[in-house]
Amino acid sequence: MSDAPDRPTWTDPNCPVARTVDLVGDRWSMLIIRDAMDGARTFTDFQKRTGIARNMLADRLRTLVDEGILERRPYSEHPPRHEYRLTAKGRDLYPILVTLMQWGDRYGGHEEGAPMVLVHEPCGHEAAPVLTCSACGEALDPRDVRPEPGPGAHPPTPAASI
Repeated sequence: MSDAPDRPTWTDPNCPVARTVDLVGDRWSMLIIRDAMDGARTFTDFQKRTGIARNMLADRLRTLVDEGILERRPYSEHPPRHEYRLTAKGRDLYPILVTLMQWGDRYGGHEEGAPMVLVHEPCGHEAAPVLTCSACGEALDPRDVRPEPGPGAHPPTPAASI
């Protein structure tokens, strides 16, 4: 976990949401991941697309690499330059980005319609991904799902003050 002063760490080791937010819940990380999924590779690509300050971008890229979400690869020796590629761990954040996009489309005040749509390339149709039950295939609704402790659950720990 990052120890940067502006990025407090999660307090509940039993909560995967808290752990995930600690890694990618700051103002810039998900936008960097979004842009990586959209083809950005270089520091300059990310800086131009997001407008993030260079020092903040360097910090976020370092954190995403340290956490195994991005991989840093050399692409030029003279001058030395690196590119950033999503790892499998980074690509697994795709459903979160899609869900954020869908939520923003629904509640973002786009009277003319969604500013971007997803097209499923194999069939060529516009896709509206749905979270479904892996057993029965029904769409999941939070009113129909009950969280229960899993095999990795630990006794609750007192919340640390931040």
